[in-house]
Amino acid sequence: MKLLITGFNGFVAGSIIAQAKGDWEIHGIGRTENPIDEPGIYYHSLDLLDSESFNALFKEIAPDAVIHAAAMANIDICQANQEQAEQTNVEVTKMIAKACQEHDVKMVFCSTDTIFDGLKGDYIESDKPNGINYYAQTKIRAEEIVLSASPKNAVGRLALVMGIPVIGKGNSFLADTISKLEQGIQVPFPENEIRTPIDVITLGAALKELAGNQFGGIIHLGGSTKINRYEMGLVIAKALGYSSELILSTNSNAMPGRAPRAEDASMDNSLAKRILKTPMLTLAEGLTLTLNFNAKK
Repeated sequence: MKLLITGFNGFVAGSIIAQAKGDWEIHGIGRTENPIDEPGIYYHSLDLLDSESFNALFKEIAPDAVIHAAAMANIDICQANQEQAEQTNVEVTKMIAKACQEHDVKMVFCSTDTIFDGLKGDYIESDKPNGINYYAQTKIRAEEIVLSASPKNAVGRLALVMGIPVIGKGNSFLADTISKLEQGIQVPFPENEIRTPIDVITLGAALKELAGNQFGGIIHLGGSTKINRYEMGLVIAKALGYSSELILSTNSNAMPGRAPRAEDASMDNSLAKRILKTPMLTLAEGLTLTLNFNAKK
């Protein structure tokens, strides 16, 4: 069975690859150098904006499933570069969904908890999205494209992802936090943002499972702890043995020049607990899992 993963050099993709190797023949698409050289893992350097090259590669690989993890994900950069965000997050998704539809291939799309406006929290899959920044709006449109392309497609709405990159560098707030704490540098965490963080190891396992099972539709992939990001920072510092004084409380919506953030984007993960074999963990459990996983590499 062949699994095609976009965003091959990214934080989330690294966890999928690490856990899927041996079970799948893995093909990854990225734009930088190949971060891994192992049997059964094939890297393809390609710009996803090049639809002709992508379609040719898709036919050559003939995947059994696709996990679309690539995205322009920086909220502020998307807000300032909306045309580029539209092309990357919406048009590329449309291209991939069309290829999957034409070849009857299941697509798993990585969306985000920030598609919600953050006014109520504890969102379930049937709650109506209402993105308050341009990044969220592109993800909402991309979700609609994926779901309309095939009933077998799955949209995983990802909560705040916590962990250490498994393969490659990735974009990990935890790795950045640990680096700063080691240097005695204070780290700001927004107290106004409430989330249900998921560790990257659990997330990779859940996405791998979705690629291989029969579930189609929307599923919330979040942890089992609802917490504001400042309190999360305190938990991380304590778990790693650093002073709580190194964790600073901030308000992300009081910072000038930034796109608005959803304040309570917490998600209900009851469906994931029912549908998936992959357990949804608490913050403490997820932190332990991701640190131990990397220690064993």
